[in-house]
Amino acid sequence: MKKLLHRIFPHPHLTFLLTVVWILLANTPSLNSLVFGLVLGIIIPFVTQPYWPDRPILRNWPMIAEYILVVLWDIVVANMTVARIILFKRDSDREPNWVCIPLELRTPEAITVLAGTITMTPGTVSCDLSAQGHNLLVHCLDAPNPDEVRDQIKQRYERRLKEIFE
Repeated sequence: MKKLLHRIFPHPHLTFLLTVVWILLANTPSLNSLVFGLVLGIIIPFVTQPYWPDRPILRNWPMIAEYILVVLWDIVVANMTVARIILFKRDSDREPNWVCIPLELRTPEAITVLAGTITMTPGTVSCDLSAQGHNLLVHCLDAPNPDEVRDQIKQRYERRLKEIFE
């Protein structure tokens, strides 16, 4: 029975996530959007299963919840910070910078989540990953102290992702 369920739902978390995202995108929760979201949630993971030979194992569920809350909080704070920079800081006073972040993360999924988190946070964008995956290049809208930005990203995001993925 368990093997049959695994064949139907090769990635049950992804099935659930795709279903929920579809219902949210539909804007009006209905039985139709639930059924169609569930169909997508079953078909997409099934079709993409060969591309996931080593499925990541999420090790620390409470840390996942904490990570999501930290990211959501940082997005809200960064929105206000970017608005303040754009509205009140003169162009000549801005200090855009490139920040190179040495990574301790080694799994591609964790690095992808980190890069996506940085890009979703207003005022920063992930631009490049070194060939070996040991450094991430980030552009900051206003970073007078690039070392402080690097340390904050490592402390707030990378440390938590390391506990979740590795």
